[in-house]
Amino acid sequence: MQAVKGKNTSLERTLSSAFHRLGWRYRRNYALLPGKPDFVFTKARVVVFVDGDFWHGWRYPRWKHKLSDYWRAKIERNRARDRRNFQRLRRQGWTVLRLWGHDVENDLEGSVERVRVLLEAARSRLDDEPARVKSGCRGRMESRS
Repeated sequence: MQAVKGKNTSLERTLSSAFHRLGWRYRRNYALLPGKPDFVFTKARVVVFVDGDFWHGWRYPRWKHKLSDYWRAKIERNRARDRRNFQRLRRQGWTVLRLWGHDVENDLEGSVERVRVLLEAARSRLDDEPARVKSGCRGRMESRS
């Protein structure tokens, strides 16, 4: 399993190229967030994971019976970790999108569109916030002498 890439996979590179063509800016494999999301749009508070079908168990109940105990336990741990990271990110106020590898391969445009919809929704939320929050003043009291 040492040869299995954890970041900068071909799927991530493909998606990254599409994002760059649109002029989007983001962070990659951002270690400060749970699960080190593949793409993080910090201002919009949107994270995107690109999950491999096997490693993250796409339609896992349909094929888990074909696996040895080792692989079944491995994928179940991955899926449990994914759920924990999703919950942590949501509690921290992030919008989380998981794209399956086959979706990115078969419908790149549709995958990018899903991200675009979330980013636009986040932008409209930001536009609705009061001006004082946008400017960085979060209601702090200043001492007056």
